[in-house]
Amino acid sequence: MKKKLLTAFAFCLVTAIFLLSLSGWKINQPDQIQETASTGFRPGLLGESGKLRVVLQMPGSAETVKTLTENLRAITLLPFSIKKEGRIGKYIMGNWPFENGNVPSAAYAKPAGFIEVTKENINLLVSEHFRLGDFVSKDQPDVWPKYMVLDLKLVDKLELIIAELKREGYEIRHLAVLCGFRSPYCNSNFGDPRGRGKLSRHMYGDAIDIYVDNNLRGWSDDLNHDGKVDIHDSEILAAAIERVEARYRELAGGIGIYPGNGAHGPFVHVDVRGQTARWRG
Repeated sequence: MKKKLLTAFAFCLVTAIFLLSLSGWKINQPDQIQETASTGFRPGLLGESGKLRVVLQMPGSAETVKTLTENLRAITLLPFSIKKEGRIGKYIMGNWPFENGNVPSAAYAKPAGFIEVTKENINLLVSEHFRLGDFVSKDQPDVWPKYMVLDLKLVDKLELIIAELKREGYEIRHLAVLCGFRSPYCNSNFGDPRGRGKLSRHMYGDAIDIYVDNNLRGWSDDLNHDGKVDIHDSEILAAAIERVEARYRELAGGIGIYPGNGAHGPFVHVDVRGQTARWRG
């Protein structure tokens, strides 16, 4: 009798799950969040690293979701149309190379929208080790609010780079940002607008220049302990990025190795453009 009851219960349970699936309900794993029409969120929101702390909500969502879980917040993008004559309010954004058409590929399409950065949210964690302020364009320091574009795949990749360096035995307390997002205005006036520089991935929010700075000196650390801080330290960082890309093909992108100069130490450019590119500065 007991065996028959258990068999009947199991049959009812399977039937209930099947009927729920037909009605559109989803049963998610504990670390997943169900996709909803109002947010466009996807399962796996913590990224490959498991360390993302925000999701980006597209403009025009039916409702604004502020908090998904205790450690995962939603940021609603402002629509691209908010930019008028190269400005968003007092903030000078400039114009993207192909925003009026003739886009050579999807990688160079105008951004879907902007993140508004204020004095109140600039320290918001976007992942375990990075804040919104780490990615903000360096120009116009006295203008608030600021606006930027950010691809969360880049943030995810940065967290994986930290994990890879630690796995290789390097002490990593702080992966510093030399340059994150650059507005088209900043890229034209303070970047390198020559050649491919005028199409810099920094303008699209999926590129960043980084170096290890455990002592917060504003200068790269001596990673290979040879008593010098030079391009060989950047090569160690670049090799870690190569290993990350080998394991996570969807995070493929550019790796540029740069020496130091009088203004900054050696650093590495990394992006998630979707295809590999390698160069030395």
